[in-house]
Amino acid sequence: MLRQLLPIALLIASQAYAEPGETLNQKPAAFKLGFETITLPNNENMGMIGGSYLIETLPGLYLGPAAYGAITGERGGFFTGGAEITYRLPINNRLSVDSGFYLGGGGGGAAGVGGGLMLRPHIDLLWDFGGVRAGVSASEVRFPSGHFNSRQLGLMLSFDDTFNYSDASRIGQYLSSNTRSGVGFDRIAIVAAQSKPQGDVKTTMGAPAPESTSYAGFLMTQSLANGWLWGVEAAGAVKGESDGYAEVLATLGWEYAFNPSLRAGSRVSLGMGGGGAVDTGGGGLGKAAIFGTYQLNRDLDLTLETGVSKAFDGSFNARYASLQLGMALDHPHASTDILSRIEGWEWDASVQQYTSAARRDGSKRSMQNIGFKLNRHIDDGFYLTGQAHSALGGGAGGYSVGLIGAGWESPEVLGKLRLSAEMLIGAAGGGGVDSDGGGIMQPMAYASYPIAKNWQIKAGAGLVKSLKGELNSPVLDLSLGYRFGLARR
Repeated sequence: MLRQLLPIALLIASQAYAEPGETLNQKPAAFKLGFETITLPNNENMGMIGGSYLIETLPGLYLGPAAYGAITGERGGFFTGGAEITYRLPINNRLSVDSGFYLGGGGGGAAGVGGGLMLRPHIDLLWDFGGVRAGVSASEVRFPSGHFNSRQLGLMLSFDDTFNYSDASRIGQYLSSNTRSGVGFDRIAIVAAQSKPQGDVKTTMGAPAPESTSYAGFLMTQSLANGWLWGVEAAGAVKGESDGYAEVLATLGWEYAFNPSLRAGSRVSLGMGGGGAVDTGGGGLGKAAIFGTYQLNRDLDLTLETGVSKAFDGSFNARYASLQLGMALDHPHASTDILSRIEGWEWDASVQQYTSAARRDGSKRSMQNIGFKLNRHIDDGFYLTGQAHSALGGGAGGYSVGLIGAGWESPEVLGKLRLSAEMLIGAAGGGGVDSDGGGIMQPMAYASYPIAKNWQIKAGAGLVKSLKGELNSPVLDLSLGYRFGLARR
């Protein structure tokens, strides 16, 4: 009875649904994927792949997160993450020129990046084949504190997309929509995994590989037709002797539903991995797995997965098992007469400072990170958060951290000021920072203030602590956040 009454109640509550005819805002977007070979000191070549998701914020001007990593050469484990800004200039109805600039932090793979700051100005010449653009890229990759730069040509693919969203003022309302919003992922899962090497696996130092390593990460997927799915996954070491190891991969899979509660399938993943003395050679990595999923309720599921992970160029070869707790972001196969609820989200660009980060040489020094945060607001001020940060200063190039957690934000106090607190756990390593094992915790507190419509500035302080190593430092954070709504069926 309650299920039948719910749509009626939503229609009666005028403040809780959008007026007929109201639709989501639409912004052109692009997913860009590129490959280039950069030259390191001593004329060493490293193949680097980059990906970005860019949204048009002003006519022709695109902005969004981006990441780069090694996939060929000898520097597996090289990763950077940051932000990209690009201006697209149409030449005619097919040809366009993208000129832009990337600023990020990271490193790894003993690539000599100094503090980790990476700058990449570029210009891309792209031909539109009908929603898919392909062409060449000319770029310069610079690590100012690493004292090297490289100029090169590369290949570029760009996939046109539409970012559907609502203004933050409509969060909590309902509207009739059968369109995916946001980036389009339907599910996100928190992943805990353990791997064991198979065969004669060595570290990059030639020693036997650790008997086992524990990882934590996430998997985001989108459902396609006939049981197919695709997505992206990322993970980092949290226990064992491989702290600093990280992997980022794209995945394609297929699943079969035996009934509404049980389904099973398989998937393959391709991408890059390395760090933590794991011998992945140039960084190229592949995975194959089978899985079974039990649907706990409409929005939560539990998945068991087992598979193999192997480097294309390197001795790394392991079997792994993982447990995933999945949460639905959307229900793409929901009935078209079901109203979509606009849920609150927030993207933050962040700079952080560790005031006294312990290093493996016994010293303690400050360091700076650049980061990206994605918050999903639930109800009553509570929110979930996922974050990624990489070093860009302080002599810790190669240090990266991935965090997940939950927080609470107060209503407005003292005018428009809001206060919040969050608890984070995750994986960190690299850059000579003493995060032995990789597992860390990070409690934080923030004060935020609106500076423009949907935009806010946030200042925070907290503590980052390794669960096993000597890293134990105060953290200062300054973030610029944008709030928006996504429709969830």
